[in-house]
Amino acid sequence: MTAGEKGCGACGKDVVMPPFQMAFQPIVDISKRRVYGYEALVRGPEGQSASSVLSQINNENRYAFDQACRVMAIEQAAALGLDRKLSINFLPNAVYEPKACIKATLTAARKVHFPLDLITFEITEDERIRDTKHLQGIISEYRNHGFRVALDDFGAEYAGLNSLSELHVDAIKLDIAMVRNIDQDTRRRKITLGMIRVCQDLDIDVVAEGVERVEELSILRDAGVRYVQGYLLARPALNVLVRDEAVAYA
Repeated sequence: MTAGEKGCGACGKDVVMPPFQMAFQPIVDISKRRVYGYEALVRGPEGQSASSVLSQINNENRYAFDQACRVMAIEQAAALGLDRKLSINFLPNAVYEPKACIKATLTAARKVHFPLDLITFEITEDERIRDTKHLQGIISEYRNHGFRVALDDFGAEYAGLNSLSELHVDAIKLDIAMVRNIDQDTRRRKITLGMIRVCQDLDIDVVAEGVERVEELSILRDAGVRYVQGYLLARPALNVLVRDEAVAYA
């Protein structure tokens, strides 16, 4: 059995997955004071935390879950009339063969007439990426379809500046740990601002996530960060899109 065949088999109908739904959190363009896009976030069937769902994901259902999340995010976004960017998380180690594993996404988007160029795939990883060449192949395949690709949790664990030399992504999302209390920690502020400058020099969009305080927002705005996500501006919402006029601009 090849890796691709194993992956497709793991997405079969007999795979048991926990019930879940999606919440949508705005990513705000603070320069234009409007919502740039929304990130689809996993929640339990009654709004339980993402961890309550993700704790039930294992090697047996990881591949099917990854595919189901993509399809549900697109279907719910279309049903809500989303007309901005849609960010969807994916696990690179849950993609066996890029051409095969993208088919369900393409089918779902065509079915609900959701434009492919509105979709950004965020690379999320809680362990070291085992095969950089494989991930490069995924990014290339996704870009061929018009998708954007972002590197999530940038600055934490294994997602750092070295990743930018190997992975040609369109955007990075600063990890919450790099953003939190950035106004109070001189050392972390200098490191974070250095990362931002590198990304700007490489024409890579920077999204700051986890912004909860006006002081944090001020530092990031002064550094030229345009896209911001966090409780300070808007919380994730179930079955509704937080619109421009509902964002709490500081």
